[in-house]
Amino acid sequence: MEPRTADGCFLGDVGFWVERTPVHEAAQRGETRQLQQLIESGACVNQVTVDSITPLHAASLQGQAQCVQLLLAAGAQVDARNIDGSTPLCDACASGSVECVKLLLSYGAKVNPPLYTASPLHEACMSGSSECVRLLIDVGANLEAHDCHFGTPLHVACAREHLDCVKVLLNAGANVNAAKLHETALHHAAKVKNVDLIEMLVQFGGDIYARDNRGRKPSDYARSSSAPARCLEHYEKTPLTLSQLCRVSLRRATGVRGLEKIAKLNIPARLIEYLSYN
Repeated sequence: MEPRTADGCFLGDVGFWVERTPVHEAAQRGETRQLQQLIESGACVNQVTVDSITPLHAASLQGQAQCVQLLLAAGAQVDARNIDGSTPLCDACASGSVECVKLLLSYGAKVNPPLYTASPLHEACMSGSSECVRLLIDVGANLEAHDCHFGTPLHVACAREHLDCVKVLLNAGANVNAAKLHETALHHAAKVKNVDLIEMLVQFGGDIYARDNRGRKPSDYARSSSAPARCLEHYEKTPLTLSQLCRVSLRRATGVRGLEKIAKLNIPARLIEYLSYN
């Protein structure tokens, strides 16, 4: 007979590494009745596949909230990592499932797991779920988490043109001029040719003169005479107004999570509304 671990999982020739189990399949497909029966019959909820995916990963990635709840209640490891280092919270954010994110956080999932890959906030920005982004920020997500491929969450949101996510990040105090190989969010906005995104970033102090590792400004990535090119040329030739400069200065003075700090200073609501981007 093959040996078992303390929680009843079989140890095969390659330890915990097995093919997908019926628990994985039920969790991924949202088959709650079958999953419940498997759990009651003693099936292991922490069995991992050859790529270290647990049933909780599978359920989270598909946004199967009821299955996530069943697995967590049965003792699933909330911060288990797959072969890429991603946790179930990363996968829930990738699916854009606010309900799954809330469940995982309620069971103690780390909002800032020590990863070298994309953080849960990066994943939420990739999926374009501004509600997930807001939820993660509310529980302390690192706005400047850096991924070697994607840069910061703001870089991701801009590259994917998720304006609602960009707005949430900037209103929370994300560094508009954070760089990845000297490339800023404004470079991304110019590359995707999104005028609304360019204007939003400039309003938050985006440096139109910033140069990337190739020595190029954001305007160098805009096709001549195009709307993005005209927009950037306008800002290059026209200094920010005094009111815009005041907004940028106040945000920089309050640092990360600017509006949260300002709100605690009992500053009038009208000023806070002015500082936010609507």
